[in-house]
Amino acid sequence: MSKVKLGVNIDHVATVRNARGEIYPSPLRAALIAQKYGADSITIHLREDRRHIKDKDFLEINKKLKIPLNLELAPTKEMLKISLRHKPNYICIVPEKRSEITTEGGLNLKKNRKLIRDFLKKFRAKKIRTSLFIEPNISDIKVAKEINANCVEIHTGKFCNLLNKKKSTFNEFNRLKKAVNYANIIGLDVHAGHGITFESAKILSKIKGIKEYNIGHFLIGESIFLGLKKTIKKFKNIIN
Repeated sequence: MSKVKLGVNIDHVATVRNARGEIYPSPLRAALIAQKYGADSITIHLREDRRHIKDKDFLEINKKLKIPLNLELAPTKEMLKISLRHKPNYICIVPEKRSEITTEGGLNLKKNRKLIRDFLKKFRAKKIRTSLFIEPNISDIKVAKEINANCVEIHTGKFCNLLNKKKSTFNEFNRLKKAVNYANIIGLDVHAGHGITFESAKILSKIKGIKEYNIGHFLIGESIFLGLKKTIKKFKNIIN
């Protein structure tokens, strides 16, 4: 059985850098260190307001990384133009609101079906693997398959928040499990991400069929105390 992969999101290395307007810490350096110590891919979110990752970061990382780069982006004309020009290995389309602190939920595929289908078609023509960040809903998974996504990334935020608040996760865990099982049955790869900690990763790893976890904020935060090497190793041990 193939090992479950770990995608390391380094957005918040850039957050720390930007807080002081300095040139350090370097997101590129973080990406290369994560690669060295076992990350299977690197995720960055090029937001419309460039609040953390900048265009220069994307170009440098895209050029120098040896493992796949997963570029998260909103379905806008600007992001389409940038991604088609520079062709990262993977693209994950995510919803985005200027006022949000972090991504608050999955894509509204019912409302944006045609727009996202057209984006996927353009990415497919450039041989870029595409993923859609969605809620663990069967209806959204069906639409993702119908519009020819390669993969879905299931939003785990609600489950993780319930766990952090020591509330019952029973219903949300079962909802996630059903979504993952259904996506696998209809032939979609499944990734999972948002709000994942060591504790939540341990529970989520019981759901078979998730091929990759994308983890950022907690992983970068924990690295302050453990270092990237130990934090990456610990997550890889947990998810496998």
